[in-house]
Amino acid sequence: MAVPDPPEVHERPDPDALLAQLRQSAEDLRRGRLKIFFGASAGVGKTYAMLSAARAAHAQGVPLVVGLVETHGRAETAALLEGLPLLARKEVAYRECVLSEFDLDAALAFGAAHAGGPEPPLVLLDELAHSNAPGSRHPKRWQDIEELLAAGIDVWSTLNVQHLESLNDIVGSIAGVRVGETVPDTVFDAADEVVVVDLPPDELLARLAAGQVYLPEQAERAARHFFRKGNLLALRELALRRAADRADSQVRLLRASSPGASAARPTRDALLACVGPGAGGEAVVRSAARLAAQAGLPWHAVFIDLPGAGAQVGRERALRTLRLAQELGASIATPPGTSVAEALARYARDNGLARLVLGRPQGGARRWWPWRRTLPERVAALAPNIDVLLVPLAAPAPAPTAVRSAGGTDAASRAAWPGYAIAAAACALVALAAAPLHGVLELTNIVMLFLLTVVGTALRFGRGPAALSAVVGVLLFDYFFVPPVWSLSVSDAQYLITFAVMLLVALVIGQLTASLRAQARAAAERERRMRGLYQMSRELSGALAAQQVAEIGARFLRAELGARSALLVADDAGELHQQAGADAQVDPAVARWCYDRGEPAGRGTHTLAASAALVLPLLAPMRPRGALVVQLPGERRPGPEQRQLLDTCASLLAISLERIHYIGVAQYSTLQIESERLRNSLLSAISHDLRTPLAALVGLADTLALAQPPLAAAQASVATAIGQAARRMATLVTNLLDMARLQAGAVQLRREWQPLEEIVGGALAACAPMLHGHPVQVQLARDLPLLHLDAVLFERVLVNLLENAARHTPPGTALRLTARASGAQAEITLDDDGPGLPPGREEAVFEKFERGARESATPGVGLGLALCRAIVQAHGGSIAAHNRREGARVLGARFVIRLPLGTPPPLDGSEDTAPGKPTIRP
Repeated sequence: MAVPDPPEVHERPDPDALLAQLRQSAEDLRRGRLKIFFGASAGVGKTYAMLSAARAAHAQGVPLVVGLVETHGRAETAALLEGLPLLARKEVAYRECVLSEFDLDAALAFGAAHAGGPEPPLVLLDELAHSNAPGSRHPKRWQDIEELLAAGIDVWSTLNVQHLESLNDIVGSIAGVRVGETVPDTVFDAADEVVVVDLPPDELLARLAAGQVYLPEQAERAARHFFRKGNLLALRELALRRAADRADSQVRLLRASSPGASAARPTRDALLACVGPGAGGEAVVRSAARLAAQAGLPWHAVFIDLPGAGAQVGRERALRTLRLAQELGASIATPPGTSVAEALARYARDNGLARLVLGRPQGGARRWWPWRRTLPERVAALAPNIDVLLVPLAAPAPAPTAVRSAGGTDAASRAAWPGYAIAAAACALVALAAAPLHGVLELTNIVMLFLLTVVGTALRFGRGPAALSAVVGVLLFDYFFVPPVWSLSVSDAQYLITFAVMLLVALVIGQLTASLRAQARAAAERERRMRGLYQMSRELSGALAAQQVAEIGARFLRAELGARSALLVADDAGELHQQAGADAQVDPAVARWCYDRGEPAGRGTHTLAASAALVLPLLAPMRPRGALVVQLPGERRPGPEQRQLLDTCASLLAISLERIHYIGVAQYSTLQIESERLRNSLLSAISHDLRTPLAALVGLADTLALAQPPLAAAQASVATAIGQAARRMATLVTNLLDMARLQAGAVQLRREWQPLEEIVGGALAACAPMLHGHPVQVQLARDLPLLHLDAVLFERVLVNLLENAARHTPPGTALRLTARASGAQAEITLDDDGPGLPPGREEAVFEKFERGARESATPGVGLGLALCRAIVQAHGGSIAAHNRREGARVLGARFVIRLPLGTPPPLDGSEDTAPGKPTIRP
């Protein structure tokens, strides 16, 4: 018999989801589009395919520029570049050499120049996973692409499967080589278009042998290692699977956001196993696991939690089977529903599952009524696009003999018989109460009284007592009220129809009432748990200490699950500390493993399952925050619903601990900022007050030296010492004042284009007394252009560096000052032959009040280098320090200043190109 297709149901769209889609659409209009040419390995033709598509787009008038393309010496790829506009590369200085990199600023300028046209500008940027040279704006090329997309520029790029972050370890195990340059999967999944460029392994190996992929010596080495046929087959499968996963995710998003899209057929094979309360669920799970393993497919296992259906023993058996499925690699769930077929069809549609595995008892499904459809038929009618696989089940084992008590009944019977007895007694009471009214009420009204009894019994005791109440009610109605009374015989055959309808109505009403009662109980239980989670989240939002978080979590777990718990919080060093008030047994080794791996451990998991408690990692967005130890009553393992509740609780605790951590960080930062502000204010005030008396001291010392008659030798030496000490103090006060003004933003740079030679000469003259005994070698490059500097402040930088070098090097050692142009920067270097910088403190010497040695007789308070960094950064440059070495021996310290060159004005007065304009070469 043909089964008609179910009517298509259109659900009302979620207004919040529609609003989010509108916002996303508005953002998409402002962003550029990313197109990735994706392949299994180098040499499959990704760059060739990208350039071929670019030539077609260029011929159609699309404004595009080749930002950077690596041809790797392939003539056919280089030929495609002819006629396409190329963006000049940017030179970046790195370790005494110059690297050629992508010019992001020029690409942005190109996009701005072509914005607003009929077609968005397009930039071709090869090798998405490339790492930029140190000193670039972004460390990774995909970050450059993000900036281009945010500016509304379309980007085309290429990517190999081994560069995806999630597949990096898999490719490493296949090929024996781990690539260091990776791209987050989110970048790949967020691409607007992915073009898979595929080439069979035999053709790729032929291209490799012909020298069309690498140079001959490189090709021979690659063929022996990475480019083996087995590796290429595995990489090809990975690439195609990853592209299919991306397409499957897009279909799911479409299905979730578009009304009616859920009726579309799933695009990927995935298994769904249905576990029932019977004993055959394990066979279904094992069969589904074998099928999934053979086909390499993901799979799910579910138990449909019907309200009030089945005994608690059957439900516990089903939950144990679900745990077995989880151990075999399935994603498990217990979706509620009133119909197994409807719940299975809905779950399969929501998760995009294409195959359903069900158990088939021996001898086939038993049909008591010819027109009643089996479960596979009902699922096929509700979801015609899902394949249903039937797994034969073994013959059911004989039911174990119940353990009898002294009274002769087992525990289940003792628990059930009061409901049946009360149901029968209630029907008898209704019959006795209605007997005096036999001549007053119509028989139909008396029937209503019995139906009311069935409803009440179903509400209170469930399906079984309600069915007994329906049968007993029909019998009592016949015996007491249908003529001839006081007998089960009837005088009119029409009463048989009355009895049948009464019994049927009573059974249906009892079934529906019991179902509603079970659903209400389940909803109340879920509402109670949600209310508990909500209450816990509210309390956690006000917690200000880890101990409060531990108390709130322990209170929630005790109330919801009757469980004992313990909270272990990690400090900044990663050490776990147990909070006070814990009542669960804590195994430090299990907790340490759980924290280090970020995976659950202990009872109910695959790891250290013999432990008495379950340990869950507290995974916060930034890093793990500790571990939660949960010990359920009776040492039992948590079921799927309890596990979901525990995972939610652990997530809330982790987020709360992270919030408390960052509250402390914010408070400390605020305190540091306020302390810094007060210190700067104090330094500024003290500097202003000290400058006048210090100037007087310097003047008085000079006056004493010129006094007539001349001072004696001893007195002249004292006057000279006073003058030198006063000058050092004046320099210190000047540094303090300048540092305070720079950090307060009160200094306005007076920058002019001027030669570096004049600033160096002024610095050498200013610190000549300090440099006595230190020969200084100055070497400035002849091609060094004019620099855009504040001469006074930059002279202070050189003075402080020279005085610092003279102060910390032995007398007689030489100082070397060099300057040259390096790419787009000017590089100024000062070398000395002293003991060098303390190991590990190369960066700390630029902090305020930091000195090379903690205890030293060398004068100074550690402000000179801090002032140097502040002035250099105000000029848009950078300063760094490191030791010069020859093997393990330290030759001295080196300070390197890098300043942007800029574009100096033309010396002959002619006009030049505007700065920042991109250089395009044909």
